[in-house]
This record gives sequence, structure tokens and C-alpha cells, in this order.
Amino acid sequence: MSADSGLLWTEPGAWPVAEGVHRIPLPLPMDGLRAVNVYVLETEEGLTLVDGGWAIPESRTLLESCLRSIGHDLRDVTRFLVTHVHRDHYTQAVTVRRDLGLARVSLGLGDKPTLDLVRAAAEGGLSEDPAAAQLRAAGAHDLARAWGMVLGDEEPDEALFSYPDDWLDGDHTVAVGSRTIDAVATPGHTQGHFVFADRAAGLLFAGDHVLPHITPSIGFEPVPAELPLGDYLASLTKVRGLPDARLLPAHGPVVASAHARVDELLAHHEERLARCAAAVRGGAATALEVARVLPWTSRDTAYADLGVFDSALAVMETQAHLRLLVARGEATAETDAEGAVGYALVPAAG
Repeated sequence: MSADSGLLWTEPGAWPVAEGVHRIPLPLPMDGLRAVNVYVLETEEGLTLVDGGWAIPESRTLLESCLRSIGHDLRDVTRFLVTHVHRDHYTQAVTVRRDLGLARVSLGLGDKPTLDLVRAAAEGGLSEDPAAAQLRAAGAHDLARAWGMVLGDEEPDEALFSYPDDWLDGDHTVAVGSRTIDAVATPGHTQGHFVFADRAAGLLFAGDHVLPHITPSIGFEPVPAELPLGDYLASLTKVRGLPDARLLPAHGPVVASAHARVDELLAHHEERLARCAAAVRGGAATALEVARVLPWTSRDTAYADLGVFDSALAVMETQAHLRLLVARGEATAETDAEGAVGYALVPAAG
């Protein structure tokens, strides 16, 4: 249930979050996540939307009808502040810009390598999905082959991943009508992720960085960061240093305190790091072997019960945790002849 609507957070509508701010949940074509929240900020200069949704007809139709319900239409949108490059946040923003030619799209500069790679893939410039190489490094050779079979020969639509009008680079302020919004770089889920803090109104537009009931995937990027989990934990700490605010997530209900959820996420990943270390201590070596002995999802699903896509995410997230253990000096890593990385714990001093 979401505090702004009193209903399930996915219930369609333009739900008032604060004065001049509405939340519009838009549908997604997947089973795992049912909707993405797009936030509408009304200004004297038009509408600014935080995130755009996935460019599918059902989403476009619902966005248009919800805007009409609050006295607006798509031609009133002057800007999209996109939290990150994933298609459920970015692609509808660029299609609205293309179709109407009115709105500017802003995106974090750290996501440019992903856009570069996706566009190269659309032009036939890649021989293999980069995730397959990451899976082989995790010792998941069979999963890497299955990943390729799941994707098939499908190539991304270059038009859905056009470049933004403006790159967001580093922490700075953004004028949204009379509002002053802090654009805060929060790499981790993606390298270019941003959150937007309206300190005066006590609102945090958190994208996928802070989600109320699930944890965002870490380590699943076409162009991987060296230490994505280290980046993510540092970004959580940065957000924890901001004044507390109502959490306006991309997936899930509006909740009262961003700080409370950040604390839970920090504790969750420390627990996962400890579980990864325990698995290595028990004889698991590769990220695949560690992932197999860990529980997954909020329901503690066994790895063996995950599908190909979720298995790949699990393995890559485990790899991110193991790499952070190495960076902390708690583990070592060694690559075998087939390119798989094995991990061992560093003996405790004394």
C-alpha cells in the first residue's frame, strides 16, 4: 500500500505526493516488476518528469490519460530528469522527445558507456553480449551459453537509446520552476545513477537507488564498474548524509523515511558479504559456487529455482560482493586457465 493513494502502489492514477507533485505508476512488460513510478512536478514553465517509463503502448496511453486527469497533456512536459539508463526509466522519455520535439532529456554521464555499447550493438558492432563474459569469469560457463540462447539474435532498437540532451555530471543543483533540486550522483546500480532531492519539500526522488521492499541489482551492467558494490555502499552513505526525506522510489510505495531504508540496505549488504565469506570458507570458490549456496529474493528462494535471467543477476551480484571482499583485504582472487576467478579468504591475523 502507498501512503499517497491508500491503495496498492501499482494502482493506476496520478496520485498527489506533495503540493505540485504527482506519482504515476506505469506498467512494465515483465513478471518480476509490475510498474515503475514516474513523478510529475508542476511548474509555471511546464511539467518536469522524474523518469519516463518503458516505451510500450500501454505505458504511453496510461501516462497520457493520467496527465489529462490533472489538467495536462504530454505537450506540457518540458524536461525529463532520468535517474538512470535502464529501459524502464529512459526509453519512454526519448520517444516522447522524438514524437513531440518539446522535452529535454537529462541523464547521468556515467551511463554514457552503456549507451555507447547499446548503440554499437544496434549497429551490429558486437559479437557477444558483454554479460556472457562476466558470467564466464564467475565460473558460470553453462549459464553464459544459456544467456545467449535466451537473448537470441535480438538487437536493441537504436532509437530507444538515443543520447540525452543534457549530461548530469557530479553533484549540482537543478532549477525546476521555483524549486531548487539537488542532483546527487549515486553510482552503484548503474554508474550514471542520480537521485534528486527537494530539500525544501522534504522529498527524495530515489530512482532504483533506494527501494522500499527490494534491493536493486548490483553488478549487472553492459560496461561493468570495477567495484560496483563499493560504489553503491558509498552512494548509500552519501544519501544517508542528506537530511531525511520522504522516500519516492521508482518501484514500490511512498514511505516516510529514506534514512530508515538506507540503514536497512547497508545492513543487508554487510550480511550478504558475511554470507559470501562463509560460503568461501566452506569450500565455494567461484561466484557461481557461492551464489548456489545463498538464498535469493525476499522469499529466500534457492538458486536452483531461479530462471536464467535471475540466475545471471544472482551470479553477477555475488561476483560484486566477492570483489569487494578482495578490495577490503578479506579475500584473494586468482584466475584459472578458463578465465574463471576463484576466491580464497585471507587468514585472520594472529
